[in-house]
Amino acid sequence: MDDNVYKITEVVGSSSKSIEDAIEKAVARTAETVKDLGWFEVTDTRGHIVDGKVAHYQVSLRIGFTHHPTA
Repeated sequence: MDDNVYKITEVVGSSSKSIEDAIEKAVARTAETVKDLGWFEVTDTRGHIVDGKVAHYQVSLRIGFTHHPTA
């Protein structure tokens, strides 16, 4: 097994549908620019209420990925 070094980035995903959709959007957008994503951790969950109903979800994530040294 190789010894690896990992980096962590923090992002916030949002969705009017669900917490899960907010997470999936955040991971998908991060994957567009960061290689070798390995895991995520939800660090905060918030929402917006309109007329007594949940109108929007916002989820903060820490996303871990393998760090590859530059030459």
